[in-house]
Amino acid sequence: MSKYYGKIGYGQSAEVSPGVWKDGITERSYYGDVTKLTRKLENAEGLNDNITTNNVISIVADPYANDHFFDIRYIEWAGALWKVTNVEVARPRLILTIGGVYHGETA
Repeated sequence: MSKYYGKIGYGQSAEVSPGVWKDGITERSYYGDVTKLTRKLENAEGLNDNITTNNVISIVADPYANDHFFDIRYIEWAGALWKVTNVEVARPRLILTIGGVYHGETA
């Protein structure tokens, strides 16, 4: 099991003008463990295949993470930002499953 240290992005929607909503991203740093390493190539309609993972990273959660786990959008890992596809609450930890590369808003 390898160690993890990196940023996690939380997105909270806010109305920036009438009828227009945008995610405001907050990043916080966490320690944890990488408990599962996998990768999968998916056939894409474009030239290159898409890389997805089912990696599992278990972080030591602070009170903010426990209160806002439903807002987690991405995690920084291996030099890239990855979508968080599943969050399991196992106090004092959060167990994050990551999927494909994240292309949304960042802090």
